[in-house]
Amino acid sequence: MARSKVTFDSNAFRRNLNKVANEAGAKVGSKISTLLNGMSSEFAGRPVEEIKPVLQSRWRAAVGGSIPDPELSEYAAKIAAGETFDVKVNVR
Repeated sequence: MARSKVTFDSNAFRRNLNKVANEAGAKVGSKISTLLNGMSSEFAGRPVEEIKPVLQSRWRAAVGGSIPDPELSEYAAKIAAGETFDVKVNVR
């Protein structure tokens, strides 16, 4: 019976895992930026209280989960002001 030797390079594994995680984070950041920028174009000048439920609903549909206050109010205020977004997701 032949024997095989298996080696495991933990450093290479960590590097590859970090690469995959960072690529996934970049995709999520891009998706969130697209969502927020689209809403900024659509809702600029509108009241924050009108924006918040729409933002919460679209966020859930786009990336899952929810945005807790005060972050929801902050994003809604920036959308109302017509600001642009460039979201970066850092993976550690």
